[in-house]
Amino acid sequence: MPTEILMPALSPTMEEGTLAKWLVKEGDEVSSGDLLAEIETDKATMEFEAVDEGIIGKILVEDGTEGVKVNSPIAVLLAEGESADDIGAASSAPAAAASADETPEATQEAPAPAPAADDTPAPAAPKDTEGKRIFASPLARRIAAQKGLDLAQVKGSGPHGRIVKADVEDAAAKPAAAAPEAKAAAAAPAAEAAAAPSGPSADVVAKMYEGRDYEEIKLDGMRKTIAARLTEAKQTIPHFYLRRDIKLDALLDFRGKLNKQLDSRGVKLSVNDFIIKALANALQQVPACNAVWAGDRVLQLKPSDVAVAVAVEGGLFTPVLKDADMKSLSALSAEMKDLAARARDRKLAPHEYQGGTFAVSNLGMFGIDNFDAIVNPPHAGILAVGSGVKKPVVGADGELTVATVMSVTMSVDHRVIDGALGAELLKAIVDNLENPMTMLA
Repeated sequence: MPTEILMPALSPTMEEGTLAKWLVKEGDEVSSGDLLAEIETDKATMEFEAVDEGIIGKILVEDGTEGVKVNSPIAVLLAEGESADDIGAASSAPAAAASADETPEATQEAPAPAPAADDTPAPAAPKDTEGKRIFASPLARRIAAQKGLDLAQVKGSGPHGRIVKADVEDAAAKPAAAAPEAKAAAAAPAAEAAAAPSGPSADVVAKMYEGRDYEEIKLDGMRKTIAARLTEAKQTIPHFYLRRDIKLDALLDFRGKLNKQLDSRGVKLSVNDFIIKALANALQQVPACNAVWAGDRVLQLKPSDVAVAVAVEGGLFTPVLKDADMKSLSALSAEMKDLAARARDRKLAPHEYQGGTFAVSNLGMFGIDNFDAIVNPPHAGILAVGSGVKKPVVGADGELTVATVMSVTMSVDHRVIDGALGAELLKAIVDNLENPMTMLA
């Protein structure tokens, strides 16, 4: 029996991806571990390896196909002695499902014998509140009509979400769908309410700019994911913000001396390396903040795993520096440079950008004085870092002097960290940066 090759889940959160490029063609012989295709997720393009050996009998999904669901068939593998004529059973599933979707009377189940007195035809294919067709077998539609079920409220277990007999037999009766006129009237305010959080629809916006010259840019998987997750984060995470100014003069002086000593090794530490180390150490000093939100509980981590925002074309990655509190500044610097370079090439593996408890987002190199960042769930917070600028400050002796000052804003998830605890963490970060030698102790 031919074996279906399924769209792989290349990360725990992956639901669909783009089949960017096939590395094999029909008729090629493959062994376990051979590269089959390049799969583009929302974050990276990754190579997909064969698990079994055999011959590529049929490719079901072409290069460049977007929105391929995880675990859906993408190709058929033939074992020794099998031929293309044997593919029917394995490769017909998608075609059969498509055919069933196109033909209302097609069904995956044998019709149960109906009572002689009941020759009622199956109701017409129902539609949901948005006017989209609900796919259900004729028998399922008939049972739903008899029980007064609204099929829009029933989840299908058949192929491609098709509603079958078993889905409606034990379902609790619900009021049948309202008349089209009433449904449309009820849908209008619902549609307006649904549109409110995310703004007007694409069609509405396009009409606003009708007659103006513009270019329509299609969203890729990364941009869609960023939009969805940050919208969800801002709407569901109770943010609060803590701000501090940090005097950098001691750190800049210390950094200069270290870089001179490390020059022979080709190491050049950045201010960002010190910020990562300061946050990692602070999470050890205030361990209650080294935590993540896990729905109905908080997970408090022991190591300091710090995520760092890296801008890439069309979006951003947050690679994670694991055990950052245990690593030297030079080791953190080298690892950060490697992760950032591979992030820009979209070559990071999922385990390299997932996890962490806190993140750092530094826009100081762009001349930004300060800003408020959005917490990246399930993190407890994110440290937004501005540029260091010369400012007049009052010295310890009360005299006016000039110092290099950097403004930081810590965005915090109030479900995990309360205000006083967050202030304690930020104080530890400030102390580490204003007394940089202590980070080496």
